[in-house]
Amino acid sequence: MSQDFERIDSRTAWEGHIATVRIDRFRYADGEEVDREVMAHPGAVGVVAYDDERVWLVRQPREAVGDPALLEVPAGKLDVEGESELHTAQRELAEEVGLQAREWRELLRFFTSPGFTDEQVVLFAATGLREVGAQPDEGERIEVVPWPLARLDEAIAGCRDSKSLIGLMWLRDELR
Repeated sequence: MSQDFERIDSRTAWEGHIATVRIDRFRYADGEEVDREVMAHPGAVGVVAYDDERVWLVRQPREAVGDPALLEVPAGKLDVEGESELHTAQRELAEEVGLQAREWRELLRFFTSPGFTDEQVVLFAATGLREVGAQPDEGERIEVVPWPLARLDEAIAGCRDSKSLIGLMWLRDELR
């Protein structure tokens, strides 16, 4: 059974600062047509920044899920016109945590929830860290958390954010 399909129509239902909701119509190879609500998102980056002793995490309020201090890797959305994914990751690490890294490595790309959104996260590893002073965006409430690598399993157990879980589990495997 072929699952090939094509988008045959799209209309914007709502447009906001972070995302846009579209109603897309698709036609499958067998002729069936379906409508899907799609949350369009510009994409994001996440950074697993670590040295020999710790991984740099942040806690911040995530009102959408009712968590006043969600534990996460530094991250940000791709919202600067013409800025590469790597440059976005470098900028976010400096702004949120006050760090720059000598070495950068793209780890993987993944969709956060492909049943309703096209958001893709690009995860990077950052090493060779040096302090430059954090400069969070206006309105951001970020607590920097230098987490000891010796307690990495506790960070994983206490984390409920997908990009951060993926990044922290990658780091655990990398350190073994």
